[in-house]
Amino acid sequence: MVPTNDLYSKYESVLTSCELFADLTKSQWQDLLSDFHEEKWSKNTCIINHQKFLFHFYIITRGRIKMYNVDEFSEKEHTLFLLKEADVFDLFCLFDGTKHRVYYECLDNTKVLAIPMDRLRDWLNKNPHQYQHFLTYAGKMMRALESNVSQLIFTNITTRLLKLLLENVNSKSKKLEHINDLPNKEIANLIGSTRAVVNRHLQLLKQNGSIDMARNQLEIKDISLLLKELENQNRNQK
Repeated sequence: MVPTNDLYSKYESVLTSCELFADLTKSQWQDLLSDFHEEKWSKNTCIINHQKFLFHFYIITRGRIKMYNVDEFSEKEHTLFLLKEADVFDLFCLFDGTKHRVYYECLDNTKVLAIPMDRLRDWLNKNPHQYQHFLTYAGKMMRALESNVSQLIFTNITTRLLKLLLENVNSKSKKLEHINDLPNKEIANLIGSTRAVVNRHLQLLKQNGSIDMARNQLEIKDISLLLKELENQNRNQK
């Protein structure tokens, strides 16, 4: 097990960017980290044991994990969240102590910091002012789910795909991040579509010069074209 001080030194940049624990000082982090341990999960690891998340809470320090659900009859998947470095789970289990019937899959070789749920609850009871950050984070997740549901009901595939691309463009570098190397099947799961349909729409975007696809990588070539296409889609749906 990595000593507490080493955990903070090793993951300081991740921990200080974690919204859920905003404003913690170094000494507060080191106190909290005394109850954490590090785990490594290989790429493609699927975690379907709901009990696991009932008793532990996780901070992602490296890699991406998809949080998804599967229809038991059609076996169709839908990705609820694409969790990344500095994201956490499972907040629902922390709040209500009830099994959360969702699944997780590592899209990369992943590292997480884990803490027993009862230890984190004890820490929150001793630091009640931190609940505000937890409520803010929970509100952010609820708004994201609300937006997800609304898009699935009210918008077409093209609009959903355009929004997904634009939401994952780095505002400074203008480069596509987080989803740039995902297979079309995973992109489809994020927007409630199929691999074939997503491939067809991406080919159209490539033809109009807004994106490029090479060696399993998506690249934004002209963000203004994506914005213009999204504007056209929004106008057509009115």
